[in-house]
Amino acid sequence: MSETYTATGRRKTAVARVWITAGTGEISVNGDAFEDVFTTLTLQGQVLEPLQVTNLKNKFDVRAVTKSGGIHGQADAVKLAIARALIIHDPELRPALKAAGLLRRDPRAKERKKPGQPGARKRFQFSKR
Repeated sequence: MSETYTATGRRKTAVARVWITAGTGEISVNGDAFEDVFTTLTLQGQVLEPLQVTNLKNKFDVRAVTKSGGIHGQADAVKLAIARALIIHDPELRPALKAAGLLRRDPRAKERKKPGQPGARKRFQFSKR
């Protein structure tokens, strides 16, 4: 049996776990083809980016499980997880992935709502009289 490499990626509240094995380039997300989950070409390109940068697009089968967040956050989480798994497979891919900015976790997340306000920054309407 061929070697399996596992990694985790996160974005906002989305979490993705990815398993990559040597194969023909099949990508499944939550048991479905990734084209069915990430319906736009932009999201599909985002998920494929680590494999395209390293020229390994048809060399690995990718199985991803995502939870929480929306499809944009999940796509970004899968992208990070694939990049991390590729480094576990071959540490010499790190400079190419790092130069493409694929190893940096995007720390931006929704700001918490504060007490005494209707949202994170918005204030209740001020009445002078």
